[in-house]
Amino acid sequence: QVQLVESGGGLVQAGGSLRLSCAASGTFGIYHMGWFRQAPGKEREFVAAISLSGDSTYHADSVKGRFTISRDNAKNTATLQMNSLKPEDTAVYYCAARFPAGAVPTTSRLYNYWGQGTQVTVSS
Repeated sequence: QVQLVESGGGLVQAGGSLRLSCAASGTFGIYHMGWFRQAPGKEREFVAAISLSGDSTYHADSVKGRFTISRDNAKNTATLQMNSLKPEDTAVYYCAARFPAGAVPTTSRLYNYWGQGTQVTVSS
């Protein structure tokens, strides 16, 4: 079992940047990791995912070229670097872990463990 704690959210102006971190307990290197977000009144949506080794990454089309997912297995941390933020990026951002591995999922229901979320607000 793994416990996930997100940090790094906040209020930023459009065009700005934020760096979200997800600190994990347990044996971090056996989990695929993902980031999802949920805006008020909307479904939770996929943002990015990374394989347990870090060799493979996936980004939603809406964030491709602006957001980058990474991980440091030595530090038990997954990171989402968000640049060129837009007001439509405003949401609660969640990190998630998937075990056992297999294919890297981009669907929220395939992740077993979730953090509590961190609010990101982008003002226009």
